[in-house]
Amino acid sequence: MYMKNPRSRLGAALLPATLLCAFATSSHAGEWSANASMTSNYIWRGLTQTENEAAVQGGIDYASDSGFYVGTWASNVNYGPSDVYSYEHDIYAGFAFDTGAISWDVGYLYYNYDKEANFDFGEVYVGVGIGGFSAKYNVLANTEADEAPGQDFGFGEAYYLSLDYGFEIGNGVGIGLHIGHHDGDFAEAFNGNAEGYYDYNVTVSKGGFTFMISDTDVKGGAAEGGYDNDQIKFVVSYAVDIAM
Repeated sequence: MYMKNPRSRLGAALLPATLLCAFATSSHAGEWSANASMTSNYIWRGLTQTENEAAVQGGIDYASDSGFYVGTWASNVNYGPSDVYSYEHDIYAGFAFDTGAISWDVGYLYYNYDKEANFDFGEVYVGVGIGGFSAKYNVLANTEADEAPGQDFGFGEAYYLSLDYGFEIGNGVGIGLHIGHHDGDFAEAFNGNAEGYYDYNVTVSKGGFTFMISDTDVKGGAAEGGYDNDQIKFVVSYAVDIAM
């Protein structure tokens, strides 16, 4: 992302609002880029992926002059109860383009985990942005059958819809507002939650630093143990772009 890839959550959770506009602008550069970040908590769709501990993340992207892009991104994760750190490694490809003042982004994103997490899956997505507003819809495309014994999840059995707005208030300080809804049978199995939920956050960013306040309305397993996903979370991150 930075160019912003569809997975680094902008540092895995952060700077959510200007994804589509940044992507469409950067996608015409025809170049390689890389990013690295550190965050006090890896938040994905409002839920901690590290049991509220820190994460180190990074990715490499290529964007062609045509708008086609491809990239990869990785982070440490921790899903317990073994309390053993695992990894997440994502691969994605898509196409970003403009139609007048409207920016579009369509693509495919594959989430790969080690055996501690038990689930690998892919999503297709479409996003649209105009000015500081953006909306994105991710839908489950496929799962690895051997990653979820006894569970057979097909296309469309989970989705995530997000709405974002980003703006600057001066001196390079950016504000991001976000709300999302994650639902479906696979989403509930993956998150350990009894039902779909909403997440929402506010971010303040300057340079590579971002401060985020995040909350959800989750109930059930996703709120238990070391996760506390029913509590407000405060996250600080620092991200850098690496020219290639």
